[in-house]
Amino acid sequence: MWGSQFVIWNRIFLSLAWVGGECVYVILLSWDPRLESHVPNSMPADTGMTTAQFVSYIIFSVISLPVIWIRPHRLEKFFRFACSVTFVFFLVLLIWALATMGPSGFGDTITSGSALPNTGGPDSVAWLMVYGIVSTIGSIAAGILNQNDYSRFATQPKHAIVGQAISFPFYGIFSSLIGILVTAATQHRFGGEAIWNPPALFAQLLVQDETAGTRAACFFAGLCLVISQIGVNVPGNALAGGFDLAATFPKYLNIRRGAYITAIFSVVVNPWRLVNTATTFLTVLSSYSVFLAPMTGLMISSYLIVNKKKINVDDLYRGDSTSIYWFSSGFNWRALAAWLVGVVPCLPGFIAAVDMSVTVSEGATELYYMSYLYGLLSSGLVYALLHKVFPARALYAFVRDAPSPRELQEMQKGKWDVTLAETPDILEVLSGKGGKAHNTADVPPPKADV
Repeated sequence: MWGSQFVIWNRIFLSLAWVGGECVYVILLSWDPRLESHVPNSMPADTGMTTAQFVSYIIFSVISLPVIWIRPHRLEKFFRFACSVTFVFFLVLLIWALATMGPSGFGDTITSGSALPNTGGPDSVAWLMVYGIVSTIGSIAAGILNQNDYSRFATQPKHAIVGQAISFPFYGIFSSLIGILVTAATQHRFGGEAIWNPPALFAQLLVQDETAGTRAACFFAGLCLVISQIGVNVPGNALAGGFDLAATFPKYLNIRRGAYITAIFSVVVNPWRLVNTATTFLTVLSSYSVFLAPMTGLMISSYLIVNKKKINVDDLYRGDSTSIYWFSSGFNWRALAAWLVGVVPCLPGFIAAVDMSVTVSEGATELYYMSYLYGLLSSGLVYALLHKVFPARALYAFVRDAPSPRELQEMQKGKWDVTLAETPDILEVLSGKGGKAHNTADVPPPKADV
């Protein structure tokens, strides 16, 4: 109940970071390679961007607004289109990079002959590999935390599971491999500089070659990147923030209003500063997973172990002591204690990663390197253990006496199906005046533990 607000607001703040203005900037550069000289720069130096780049960010945000208007469950066709465009674009980009890299071949990104570190501790190859893997997981930690906002639209649970189990490993391997190969193949073209950011690569390409063919190619590349980023930012940021704001202020906001509020306030956090360097961006994303991983572990443990997949939907919407999820005055102290177990030990390493002037022990650094795995597992296990040792009586009674998860799901589906959502008896239940809805579960919810 009230304790969930902490998790929700953490996710809302992460939703404010938009990336996409750089892609529009590539399109504008393809129209006018001397854009920076034609648009006077009035932005302070510490903002990390020029006036032309800020205008590009605003244009991208405005382009995204019509897509935000579409209901989440109706965005499937657009997502299919965006995924197809992105796949074809990166495949063409790889072919172009390999075909034009010339006799000099790959850069030292993948051909470096330097010896691998043979030291122990966090600088060893093994720990650096762990850090690389966990950093990659951490970069999508926010999406993992709220993926159920979209998987709930699946007609069957297996559809969401199979779709993610197949598509994400393919995407993760495919995009990483292409990124490495394209960067290495274009390194000699740019004087040995390894450019990892695609928009920056095309902007640099336009600096070297302003011919019509290059400008046309960069225009279509920028267009593909814009489509790709809309497909990422709308569900991952705008709608994610909309879901959470609607859950926080259901009386005043729906998902659409919350998404637009998220889009408006995204300017406040200066998201363009996150992509000034790849190192800064990676540090920001991977470090914040220190806080998100334990939250994900709590959700998994709560659903699979504590609740045993049995959810009382009615009580989720009761914000008082009659709900089995009210616990102690609306707070579940077990969740807070378990979350702290997953977060606190990783804080020294987190602080050192954010502030390079801070020095911590090797053990603290190594624990931070595997912070996502530690946080998810430790918080999940401690949460289940605390519920075992200090059970919430009302919740325990419901889980014990309720029918199987499948039967319970069918009961709730019959009661709260979309076609029945506005029938008089359902409205009566929602208004708190009592009444019995269609197919109401025969097992009444037990009295809440306050």
